[in-house]
Amino acid sequence: MIYKKITLPKSSGQLTFYGLDNSAEIDNQRIRPLIIICPGGGYAYLSDREAEPVAIKMLSLGFQTAVLQYSIKPEIFPTSLRQLAEAVMFLREKGSAWHIDSQKIVVAGFSAGGHLAASLGVFWQEKILADMGEAKLMRPDGLLLAYPVITAHEFAHRESIENVSGKSLESAENQFSLEDFVTSSTPKSFIWHTIEDDLVPPENSLLFAQALQKVKVPYELHLFPRGGHGLSLASQETQINGGYGLVDEVSIWPELFARWVENNL
Repeated sequence: MIYKKITLPKSSGQLTFYGLDNSAEIDNQRIRPLIIICPGGGYAYLSDREAEPVAIKMLSLGFQTAVLQYSIKPEIFPTSLRQLAEAVMFLREKGSAWHIDSQKIVVAGFSAGGHLAASLGVFWQEKILADMGEAKLMRPDGLLLAYPVITAHEFAHRESIENVSGKSLESAENQFSLEDFVTSSTPKSFIWHTIEDDLVPPENSLLFAQALQKVKVPYELHLFPRGGHGLSLASQETQINGGYGLVDEVSIWPELFARWVENNL
């Protein structure tokens, strides 16, 4: 096991790396896809349920993993975006030393963390990141978006958009509606949501998928009929006291995602 806690030097983002070590008995040259996890919390806090438990689950599926503790309110855009961009570059540089397949780096985000992950997916070439390093080194090879905040238009989650922008929703909507910035350079995406989500409506995922469809970027979208917002793994491991968050038919998503990575990256 490789376990590291890192303060990113340029952006001061806090990164925790959980890695499977190699063994001469099995395969000393093995490299694995990497998942960088951005927890949700409306850009007001960071959910523990969407951090280490997800990292450990992904480890069990054969991924190297990292959790980014990014800046939240009162910090505003692009602070957290710069932290995520640096995290991708930092871990890509570590590459074989930490048994990472540097060509298979997926940025994963839950709820508002999904907004952050998708932001890097659409803004990785933009001037706001130009001083961080070479653009192609910041680009994720894939996105994992779990019940993501995407839009600042009709189906917006007001709190997330206002917290990350420092503006009213009405003032921020043209800059922070990520579906409007999808291009053919946006990474392939695995997206899931529940139809019963009444906090971040499933239209957020649909809008991003439709934008990907328009520019012919491959994606996989799962809409589960049951379950509210913030399910994380949807298993006993991440259920809240009282039983909320345990939805058996949703808990299959990590295995679906692992198969997607195997077949598409």
